[in-house]
Amino acid sequence: MTPLSPLLQRFSEHMQSRHLAPATQRNYIHYVTKFARYHGRDPEQLDPDAVRQYQTYLLQDRGQSADSVNTFISAVRFLYLETLKMPWKKEVFIRTAAKKKRPATLIPADVRSLFEHVTGIKHRAALMLCYGAGLTAAEAVAVKTANIDSRSLLLRVEHCNGGKDRYVPLSPLLLDALRTYWLIVRPSGPWLFPSWRAARHIGGGLLRRACKEAWQLASLPKHVSPRTLRHTFTGCLLDKSVDQRVVQAILGRSSIGVPAKIEPKASPLDQLLVGTRRKARKKIKVPQPK
Repeated sequence: MTPLSPLLQRFSEHMQSRHLAPATQRNYIHYVTKFARYHGRDPEQLDPDAVRQYQTYLLQDRGQSADSVNTFISAVRFLYLETLKMPWKKEVFIRTAAKKKRPATLIPADVRSLFEHVTGIKHRAALMLCYGAGLTAAEAVAVKTANIDSRSLLLRVEHCNGGKDRYVPLSPLLLDALRTYWLIVRPSGPWLFPSWRAARHIGGGLLRRACKEAWQLASLPKHVSPRTLRHTFTGCLLDKSVDQRVVQAILGRSSIGVPAKIEPKASPLDQLLVGTRRKARKKIKVPQPK
């Protein structure tokens, strides 16, 4: 066992207690480990100059992107300020300015073609949550039936950034699509998208693979992932002049309480389904939170 191992254990336990996403925890441990190996010393024995030196090494010698370098900065900031409680100023952790680029988005025809090629109603319904409510793949697969409030047209997304829940508006047609899925599949247990394994939901990786396969089958010109669907949702709201603060809250990037309901026309999924919605569809009541 190396001298770093006890510190990594504390670091890992602290991140878990703060409910950081599993992917974030893995990235932070990766960068802190590389940082310690570069200097050949335990991070507790290093100073702010060591942080700046390694940041320069990543940028100039390794040619890493600003996003990757900023992940390192976030990792060591959490390590030194949160776990080790070092009396360092926040100015020590200077983030690298990233070139702003507009995320890739899709036109409705491409999304329609993608959904037509998704294998399985379960994957299709989960991807509709990414496109129609701005959820990430990890959030979409972990939705609980009890978190759907059909009266208020809201979905509670549990354990977001910082471990807090947030509320996402559900458009009427998205709710209708979820009801149709529920009627056909009748999922048992708490999860809307249960796995074949008992008491588990399907994984985010499985949803990403299903999206990739559909993209390839549809022969779309742009690469499509659940993140692309989420970006398209964001772009649609901004194009419809939804307040940017509301959009940030819906995406989980800020907190302003329960967001106001968005107009149906603002949801890209509503625009996609409005022409194909059945005029008379049997309504299935989704269990309400107790």
